[in-house]
Amino acid sequence: MKPALLVIDVQKAFYQRDAITTQSLKDAMEYINYAINLFRQQELPIICIQHVDPADNLIPGVEGFDLPDALKILPTDLHIHKTYGNAFCKTPLEKYLVDLGVDTVFLTGFCAENCVLSTCRGAEDLDLTPILIRGSLASGILENIRFVENINAIISIEALEKVLA
Repeated sequence: MKPALLVIDVQKAFYQRDAITTQSLKDAMEYINYAINLFRQQELPIICIQHVDPADNLIPGVEGFDLPDALKILPTDLHIHKTYGNAFCKTPLEKYLVDLGVDTVFLTGFCAENCVLSTCRGAEDLDLTPILIRGSLASGILENIRFVENINAIISIEALEKVLA
């Protein structure tokens, strides 16, 4: 197994939607940052994916597009900008993963039932193995996190730690 970590749409603008979404993102951030540390320790790829949507003012250079300060993504990590829910659609993500020899992607981020789920299905379509990290998904509708976790392969952060060691 050659894994990569995908951190999907953890952007400042989404923290400003409503109290449920904000808290969901804060809760997920703890798991996302822990996963980032695990991948960094093993020198495995970490890919930050950011949604671009001019209609929602999600454009590079605008504060809402930016990553929260607490997110442990580095400028040296790979960065992808996407305009569709599926992070593989019309982006260089697949090429990056092929070039890195990645066959398994661990998914984290926002919004569980939209961009995370779409990217998960996109990975399957490309014969990659997608695995969600329990606790690392966020949504404005908490039941949707459980739904997405229930219909996909999932791993706990403790099991991930052992797998990557």
